[in-house]
Amino acid sequence: MESKRNYQLDALKFFFTLCIFLYHARLLAPAGGPDALLAALRCGADAVYVGAWDFSARQSAENFDAAALQEACRLCHLYGAKLYLAVNTLVFDHQFVLLDALTRQAAEAGVDAFIMQDLGAIARVRQICPTMPIHASTQMTIHTVQGALEAARLGIRRVVAARELSCKELETLCGTGMEIEVFCHGALCMSVSGQCYLSAMVGSRSANRGRCAQACRLPFTSCGDPEACALSLKDLCSVQQIPALVQMGVASLKIEGRMKRPEYVAAAVTAYRQALQGQPVDLEQLRAVFSRSGFTDGYLTGKRQKMFGIRSREDVTAAKQVLPKLQSLYAKPGKRAALHAKLELAAGQSARLTLADDAGHIACVEGDVPEPARTAALDVQRLERQLSKLGDTIYTLAHTELTGEQGLMLSAGSLNAMRRAGVQQLDAARIRDNTPVHTLAWSEPMPIHPARTEAWGLHIHAREAAQFSRIPSEQYALAGLPLEQWQPDSLIPMEKRMLMLPRFIEDEAGLMSRLEEMYSKGYRHLLCSNLAHIALGRQLGFVLHGDFGLHVANSAAADAYSQLGLSDLILSVELKRGAMQQLHSPVPSGAVLYGRLPLMLMRNCPIRNEVGCKQCGHALTDRTGRSFPVYCTGGYAELLNAEPVYLADRLEEWNRMGFGVLLFTTESPEQTARIIEQYRTGHAVLPERYTRGLAYRGVQ
Repeated sequence: MESKRNYQLDALKFFFTLCIFLYHARLLAPAGGPDALLAALRCGADAVYVGAWDFSARQSAENFDAAALQEACRLCHLYGAKLYLAVNTLVFDHQFVLLDALTRQAAEAGVDAFIMQDLGAIARVRQICPTMPIHASTQMTIHTVQGALEAARLGIRRVVAARELSCKELETLCGTGMEIEVFCHGALCMSVSGQCYLSAMVGSRSANRGRCAQACRLPFTSCGDPEACALSLKDLCSVQQIPALVQMGVASLKIEGRMKRPEYVAAAVTAYRQALQGQPVDLEQLRAVFSRSGFTDGYLTGKRQKMFGIRSREDVTAAKQVLPKLQSLYAKPGKRAALHAKLELAAGQSARLTLADDAGHIACVEGDVPEPARTAALDVQRLERQLSKLGDTIYTLAHTELTGEQGLMLSAGSLNAMRRAGVQQLDAARIRDNTPVHTLAWSEPMPIHPARTEAWGLHIHAREAAQFSRIPSEQYALAGLPLEQWQPDSLIPMEKRMLMLPRFIEDEAGLMSRLEEMYSKGYRHLLCSNLAHIALGRQLGFVLHGDFGLHVANSAAADAYSQLGLSDLILSVELKRGAMQQLHSPVPSGAVLYGRLPLMLMRNCPIRNEVGCKQCGHALTDRTGRSFPVYCTGGYAELLNAEPVYLADRLEEWNRMGFGVLLFTTESPEQTARIIEQYRTGHAVLPERYTRGLAYRGVQ
């Protein structure tokens, strides 16, 4: 009996806990333009995120200019919703003037927060508007406790978690105390957190700058099938996981789709609002409006099964059939606020109407002087009929009160005029009270650091220890190898050994323990690709080196990372040569001068999906016949470029850099030795197939 009672108490406790989480979990909707914004608000979104010119990761969306952004803020705050501005691209030095202008306009409009990935841009926004909350974009690839805590130390308010995490991993993140936002629906990138170079390398359209050409949707195969799209993932649908997500304390559930039409936004917001309220969800309708051969639950369950798919003709046909029905979801304003009305009447005095919404906003208006009733006096029922005519507003009449003297009357026209005036006042009060007031500061010039004069040196990053077997140690300044590749009998001098950490960390505690062990053995150099690496290395006292995965694309970012303790930085591979050499950095900066660039970091191997690991040929072939190597290690795989970057014949153009970086992946020890010799001597021998990378053609 006692155990039964305890079970009932536990169940009741769970129910109330779940209710609390359900109440606090917020639904965040996308809006590529004004129509999608209305659809999101009218269907029940708690917040909306939009893009602006030049700095949106969805440049092809309609996006919002200054006037549209101001109107978007007004509408969101009227509805009691937040408006977040996605400024989540890499920013080049010449764009900071535009960023400054955008920051000021957004602050004056009343934007509630910026969504960002570039630490330099974050620092600049903070300088101009210190009160603007910053949300870390998913493109910052924050996926561990240390990464989240480092973001908190940087003053970041919310972390948009990497989309490749399971519910168990997300729960661990929520335990940090940070606000955690999770993508719950929409398109998935094959590359971890959208950190992809495939579009840039094949078409000069940078995914990190909002111009992704979706090259991953094109045919790629490991089995010879010319129609296979081995890199194309289905869209995420997590309706079934909503109770688990809100129970663990996820602060915000995010729908992807700033490129989608308003009907899609309406359908997705409606579905997830229903899920949050414990109501049945029409999954067929949700699938019909947009899917790629159905949905996947992504990485949430940890199974990573049946994730791949393409958009079929049947998918397109299904969408056309449901669009008219979906338009009705947002044809009229959503009734977001309950209205409480009180009318006071007194002979010889102006009538006084007080309107209050359920959030505490109040409006008071005076009307005509009431007259003695000739027939029927004004009563509550008649008053309610007039005040309930709220039409094209966000209000619904919940309670009506009539006080004062009896036997008086007001005309319908007078009541209507008071109602309209009261609603107008209430709208203004809601907008005023829901709009943040930001502080704008005088913007100091961007930091200008003197050019570094360190002697030229080569940093070698290899995948296998054997690739160093034919290289004298005097030929390089630093030698990087994956953590597991370092052996006690290595001939590489200890002072030149650099640990390369997994770019995606599956066991952070285990990694910390391993790093402690390596430090005790004398290892001192650590290559960092994300905030978690920086946090771990700094705690243990390593000399920190910044990899190109940090995406340092501007002088402010170089300054920000130097303040975090980085001793040098490899600049973004999407920068042109001139921009690299003109970038002002307080620490030495280097450039990748050789190697097959990792185009994608993947937590679900496309080859394993197609043919299985036993049949793996370690490469994908595109529709032109080019072969892209796939390198697997631990819990992830990397898609490498078909050709290596080769710049040994142009070294004189790179002598202003602090150091050069050579990446060795598929090369044999003999090939590695020959290539290093070419870069040391300048006696270049052009490979049969190679690329100049993006250093000369740049990216959009």
